[in-house]
Amino acid sequence: MTTLYRAALADLERVFDHLDPAAVERAVDEIARANRIALYGVGREGLQIKGFCMRLFHLGRQAAMVGDMTTPPLGAGDLLIVSAGPGHFSTVEALMGVATRAGARTLVVTAQPDGLCARAATLALTIPAQTMADDRGPATSVLPMGSLYEGAQYILFEVMILKLRDHLGVTAEAMRANHTNLE
Repeated sequence: MTTLYRAALADLERVFDHLDPAAVERAVDEIARANRIALYGVGREGLQIKGFCMRLFHLGRQAAMVGDMTTPPLGAGDLLIVSAGPGHFSTVEALMGVATRAGARTLVVTAQPDGLCARAATLALTIPAQTMADDRGPATSVLPMGSLYEGAQYILFEVMILKLRDHLGVTAEAMRANHTNLE
C-alpha cells in the first residue's frame, strides 16, 4: 500500500479513536424511536447523508431527503437529521427552525460541537475530523479540504446502520428485500 493510502487510513483511524461511542448510541436511539425521518446536507456532506437515507430506507424506516417531492411533513415524533460539518450552514439552520417549530426533534452531525447548528439541535453527534473550516495549518489531514470528515461520515453512517439493524431486529435479508429492483 502506498504512503498516501496509509496516511489517509491513519487519519481516519484517529477520528474513530476520538469518536464518543456514547454519543453514537444516543444518535442510534434517537433514530430508532423516530416515526418519520427527513435528512439534509450540502455538497459532499449531502452525498453522505443521501447514502445514510438510503440505508435507513433499507431498514424499513420512513426516511426521505429534504427537497424530494415525496418528503413528508415533520411533526411531533419525527426527526430531522442534518450535517453541518463546519458548524453552520444557513440552509441547515433554517430547516432546523422549521422542524423544531413543527415539533420534530433535530440531530446534527458536525465536526464543530460549539457551532451554531449543534447548539440549536436536540442532539449533536460530533465527528472529530477536519472540514474545510479548519483545513489549514500544521495538523491538517493528508486528504484535501473536508474529505476526512466526509469519509468518516460514510464509515460512521454504515456502522450506525449495523447498530440500528440489531436494535430494530431487522435481518440482512429484510434489508436486501427493500433494495430497488429498478437499477
